[in-house]
Amino acid sequence: MSGAAPAASAKKAVLGGSSHGLLLTALIVAVVAFQLGASMVTPALPEIARELNVAASDVSGAQDLFFLVGGVAGVVLGRLSDRVGRRRILLASMVTMCLGALIAAVAPNVPVLIAGRILQGASGATFPVTYMLLRDTMSPARFGPALGVVTAINGGVGGLDGLIGGVVADTVGFRWIFGAILVVGLAAIALLLRFLPEVAPKSGRPMDWWGATALSAALVCVNLALSKGSEHGWSAPLPLALLAGALVLLLVFWQTEKRRTAPLIAVQHLRSRQVWPLLATTLLTLIGVFSAINFTFVLLSQDGEFGFGMSATLSSLLYLTPPAAIGLLSAPLTGWLAPRTGWLVLLRTGLGLSILVLLVTALLPDNRWLLFGAACALGVAYNGLAMTPLNALGVVVSPKDTPGAVPGINAACFGIGASVGIALVAPAVGTGTLGGVQEALWISVGFTCLALLTACCLRLPKEDTGADL
Repeated sequence: MSGAAPAASAKKAVLGGSSHGLLLTALIVAVVAFQLGASMVTPALPEIARELNVAASDVSGAQDLFFLVGGVAGVVLGRLSDRVGRRRILLASMVTMCLGALIAAVAPNVPVLIAGRILQGASGATFPVTYMLLRDTMSPARFGPALGVVTAINGGVGGLDGLIGGVVADTVGFRWIFGAILVVGLAAIALLLRFLPEVAPKSGRPMDWWGATALSAALVCVNLALSKGSEHGWSAPLPLALLAGALVLLLVFWQTEKRRTAPLIAVQHLRSRQVWPLLATTLLTLIGVFSAINFTFVLLSQDGEFGFGMSATLSSLLYLTPPAAIGLLSAPLTGWLAPRTGWLVLLRTGLGLSILVLLVTALLPDNRWLLFGAACALGVAYNGLAMTPLNALGVVVSPKDTPGAVPGINAACFGIGASVGIALVAPAVGTGTLGGVQEALWISVGFTCLALLTACCLRLPKEDTGADL
């Protein structure tokens, strides 16, 4: 990719000896802080509702807003970091995360809790900015393994974060979860101040606030449509109106970008085979595989009528923790292999293997140990071989004039894909039959096949061969 050589030379000028390890440690602590905010709170939602004396549905909105604001922040702040610098944006994100954790920890009611979660969600640029910092400060040989470690954390901290969150909520209360996030966030700030070097802004071009606003508003409409559609039905007026509004806003964004001299991302880039296939592959992959692991597998294992009748704890240990823990090992290995085989080869291999695993699972969904084996296999195929290239390629294919644009939009596609996937398979699983589960798994197979097709359309910039990244 153009700009890779300057990034490498910048690294040599800034880092040396143990500095690489210290910088990576600082970045890992930062992404762990954000990931804990994303994953540790979910199992504590019932406890939060009990302590604040409200219905569970009243506090679930705090979690939805966290991810919604996080998606918008990734798009806006990722691009803004081109102009003001990655270090400043990442530090600001951590400060916001800590402030939100503090507010949530002492929240006396739901509105204050929501305010804290919104502030935490505003740190949603943490992962895409970290990916860009790795590219800016590390050689190609170090970039792959380092990105693999960070990507593995993006899928969960070894699968233990959610489990620990539930245990903490059951024993000492939900406020200690936010206290733990605050401590990790403060540690991240200290480490970043000490070990994250100043990296010159990548672009002096002004921020395209009009384009960012239109795209962010479209993302808000899409997320609200998904939420209201699952709540009121997809034919209800509100979700249909929100989807129509999202379409209009996307058209506004497209027309805005065509007319701006310094767009958020130029239309010719969006139309190129370097960008749209990546965004489509990310979206389709999350729709297909994320929904299977994090929804269909879990509900099948816990249902007492057509499933295995497991407890939530046992279900998590068998079907959620293994893929996350295996991903924690396979993602760095994928990053190490990338300079030797190429990101595209690994991505397509991971998607192909994911299709085979989901296909077998769809044919034989009533075997609990086969499902366990499938979850473990997806830890390699999905969390390792597919997710790591999807994150890396967001940095690799981003235009050299706006390198922060594609990683931010790609990060938003992760969140939207996860939401859409669950919304699509939920009605089938909700039928309460084994046939419904099979239908949901076939939906996952179909979307993962589409992801592989779009991945085959993806091309790297001419300057890159794909095997030296």
